[in-house]
Amino acid sequence: MAFLSASGEPSPQAPSETAQNASHSNPLSEITPQEVLAEVNRFVEAKGLREHRDAFRKGALLARVQNVPDGFEDIDLLSSEEKEYIRYEVSHKWRSSPPLLYLLCGLCAGCAIVQGMDQTVINGAQAFYFKEFGIKDPLMQGFLNGAPYASAALLGCWLNAPLNDKFGRRGTIFVSCCIAALTGIIQAASSSWVDFMIGRLVLGIAVGAKSSTTPIYAAESAPKEVRGALTMMWQMWTAFGIMIGYAASLGFQNCDFLGENSQWRWMIGVSSFPPIVVGALVYMLPDSPRWYMDKGNYKKAFESMRKLRRHDIQAARDIYLAHTYLEAEKQSKDGKNLLRELFTVRRNWRAAQSAWFLNVIAYYSTRIFTDAGFSRDVALTASFGCGVLNWLGALPAVLTIDRFGRRNLLLATLPLLSISLLWTAGSFQVQDPQLRTSLVITSVYVFMFIYSPGLGPVPFTYSAEAFPLHIRALGMASATAVTWALNFLISFSWPKMMEAMTPTGGFCWYGAWNAVGFVFAYFLVPETKGRTLEELDEVFSLRNRDHALHYWKRLKWGALKLARVDAEPVPPLYEGEGPQEPKPSNA
Repeated sequence: MAFLSASGEPSPQAPSETAQNASHSNPLSEITPQEVLAEVNRFVEAKGLREHRDAFRKGALLARVQNVPDGFEDIDLLSSEEKEYIRYEVSHKWRSSPPLLYLLCGLCAGCAIVQGMDQTVINGAQAFYFKEFGIKDPLMQGFLNGAPYASAALLGCWLNAPLNDKFGRRGTIFVSCCIAALTGIIQAASSSWVDFMIGRLVLGIAVGAKSSTTPIYAAESAPKEVRGALTMMWQMWTAFGIMIGYAASLGFQNCDFLGENSQWRWMIGVSSFPPIVVGALVYMLPDSPRWYMDKGNYKKAFESMRKLRRHDIQAARDIYLAHTYLEAEKQSKDGKNLLRELFTVRRNWRAAQSAWFLNVIAYYSTRIFTDAGFSRDVALTASFGCGVLNWLGALPAVLTIDRFGRRNLLLATLPLLSISLLWTAGSFQVQDPQLRTSLVITSVYVFMFIYSPGLGPVPFTYSAEAFPLHIRALGMASATAVTWALNFLISFSWPKMMEAMTPTGGFCWYGAWNAVGFVFAYFLVPETKGRTLEELDEVFSLRNRDHALHYWKRLKWGALKLARVDAEPVPPLYEGEGPQEPKPSNA
C-alpha cells in the first residue's frame, strides 16, 4: 500500500509496517516518511544541493526501506521508470552498475598488479643478486627479500592516513605509484647491496600506502550488493601480478649480456612500468564519494556518486543513507584522539581484531622447489605454475564472496590450507627424488589454488569494510601494517627456519597456524556481506563473548541436527539478519 502520493504528500492510509520491518540498524526506519522529507529539505539547503532536491527526496525514501524486500514498490513518489531502475538493480546486480564503476575497479586492479609484481619478481631475482653481491648469510638474505614489508609495516601503512587526508584516495594511489616506479629503477641500477637495500626499503612506502588505500577506494565506491566482489578484485589482480612477476623471472633468466648474474636487473626493472600506467590514469576517475563527505564537500560527493551509479536517485539514496549514519557517528569523532579511539571503542577494536587476524610461498616457491630436487630452471617454471593457479583460484571468489560471504570463505578454506601445508611437510620426507618432487609441487599447487578464493582476498576486502569512515584510513593502515609485518617476519625467518627446522618442520608450523585461524574465524569473525559500510556499526558493536556464544550454540545445534535430534533453531545474531517479510497492513 502506498504511503506517499505522487506529489509527495502523506497518503490518508499511510501504514507504519514498512518502518517496523526495516532493520533497526537503519536510523531512517525509525521516523515517518513525512519526517524524512522534512529532513531532506534541510539537508539539501545546508549542503548546497537544492537543485537536486527531487532526487534526494526520492533517494531518502528509498534509503528508508532499503532493507525491506520490494519496499520501494510502495513509494508513489517514484515514477514507473525510476521503479524499473530499482527493480533492475535488484535483479541484475552486476549489469546495473555503470561502466565507470568497473573502470574504477580496473584501476584498482592495475594497482594490484603492481603490488603482485613487487612481491614476486624477487622470487627469481634473488638467486642472481645473492651471487652478484656475495650475500651468503641466511638472515641477510631474508632481510633483503623482506625489506619492503618491514618498511611498509613501520612507515608506509601509517603514511596512508595523512596522505589520504591531504590528497584523497586517488592522490595517495598516484603518489605510491610514482614511488613504486622510481624504486624499481633504483633497485635495477644498484651497484652494491646497500643501494639495493635502500631501494627496497623506500619501495615499502609505496607498498604500504597503496595496499592500505586501494581496497578502501573500491569499497567506498561500490554498491553493497557487489562491494565484496569488486573490492576482492584487489587480491585477484594481485594474484595476476604475482603470476606476471613469476613470468618476468622466467622470461629474463637468460638475459645476462650486462654481465654474469645480471638477469635480476631486468626482472626487477620491468616492475616499474605498471605503476607508470596506473599513475597516468588515476585522475581520469572520480575520487571516493565518502572521502568528499568526510571533508564536508557534499556537492563533489554527489557528483562523484552520480558517475558511479546508473540513476540520480540511486546516487542520492546512497549519499543520504551514508550521511545519516555519519551524523550519528560525528559525536564520537569530535574532539577525540583517533589512535586512542581505535583501541578503546568496542566497535573499532572489534573491527581491528578481525581485520588483523585476517604469505611464504609467494616469496620462496623457487627455493622450496629447489630444496625438493628441482634444477633452478625447472624451479622457476614450477613457480610460474604457482602464479597461474593463484590467479585462476581467485576467479571463483568474485562470484562467491557476496553470495557465500567473507566469513564462510574463510571457514571453508582454512582447514584445506592446513591440510595442504601438512601434505607439503610430509612430502619432503619421501626418499624417492622423483616422487618427492611430484608430491611437493602438487601439494604447493593445491595450496595456492585454495588460498586464492579464501585467505587471499578476504583480509583486504574485510579490512576495507570494517572501520567507520572517520577512522577508516587509520584502521586500514593498522590492518595492512600487521599484514606486512607478518610478511616481513616470514620472509626474514624462512631461510633460517629451513636450516633449523627443515622444510618439514617449517610447513608443519604454518599448517598448525591455519588450524588455529579456523577456530578464531568461527568464534570471533563476524560476517559483513549484504550491508552498507555504515550498517556495519551494528555488527562490530556486539561483544566478543556474545558472538562466540552464539556460534557455540550454532555448533551444538548443528551437532544435534546431524544426530537427527529435534532442536530449536538459534535466533538471528543481529537485528535485520536474514530476509525480512513485510507484515500485514493494519490500515
